[in-house]
Amino acid sequence: MRRREFITLVGGAIACPMGVRAQQQAGKVPRIGYLGVTSPSDRPPLLDAFRQGLRELGWVEGQNIVIDYRYAEDRVDRLPDLAAELVRLKVDLIVSEGTQGVTAAKNATETIPIVMIAVRDPVGTGLIASLARPGGNVTGVSGSAGLEIVAKQLELLKETVPKIRRVAILSNPANAYHQLAIREVNVAARSLGVQLQLLEARGPNEFDGAFAAMAKERVGALLVLSDAIFGSHRTRLADLAARSRLPAAFGVRDDVEAGGLMSYGPSILDSYRQAATYVDKILKGAKPADLPVEQPMKFELVLNLKTAEALGLTIPPLILFQADEVIR
Repeated sequence: MRRREFITLVGGAIACPMGVRAQQQAGKVPRIGYLGVTSPSDRPPLLDAFRQGLRELGWVEGQNIVIDYRYAEDRVDRLPDLAAELVRLKVDLIVSEGTQGVTAAKNATETIPIVMIAVRDPVGTGLIASLARPGGNVTGVSGSAGLEIVAKQLELLKETVPKIRRVAILSNPANAYHQLAIREVNVAARSLGVQLQLLEARGPNEFDGAFAAMAKERVGALLVLSDAIFGSHRTRLADLAARSRLPAAFGVRDDVEAGGLMSYGPSILDSYRQAATYVDKILKGAKPADLPVEQPMKFELVLNLKTAEALGLTIPPLILFQADEVIR
């Protein structure tokens, strides 16, 4: 074999993953089904991080892999049909974010591997058997290190606004994780000497009613539980909180950029990037049941000083010292 031909052959072997070569030799390019709860315009950098993670592992969309996208456009009731559609397309695996999306995918198939992103409590919601041995066809990246994160969010909100005595909790009854989180935050509230007002909203058409109830009950602050639908409408939620003069805490950094007072939680961007490693392993032959679920190792506290100033709040020095990022 000539030297140039040898270099070309070796270079091609390095650039093309084993799983792809095997499937291309069989005349098939791997297909990923992406099931989105919101819309393509909701936080494009997240999908960019996922695609970049794939590229770093040798998978290039449109070249040696195909991604079929399906979006519920904030309508959770559409998720089962969209998941079923991906199953009919016979995709090699399904990727989805959040409890609602992954639940719909799991209900649609017991055989196609599912890679989850940012599911807050996959064990508690019944999506996997355990983090170390998920079992079944679901694995991926958890969105927290346990329910303790919501207790920490409430604790940080209380430390940031020490005078608050009554806090509204906004949850989505369609999100199974929120049922677990509410129990945890109730325990934290008792230890912090805070009364809670539990309010629900399935989507933006129910936001105004929830905030009207907050005004009626004269709550002093708001904690918004992490949810794909809430995240999609983060700017409106932040605006409603500002108009209601409510310091609002969230679980995702993007919510603070949209005008929320503070957030505490993992980097969702990192979760999307990590999800690519699961796709890579599964397409190379690994079984989801044998791939341990990763938990985020780093949690970030983000503060918005412009929002604090608009609310007439002075952030305590200790909270400022703990902050990983301050938006001025």
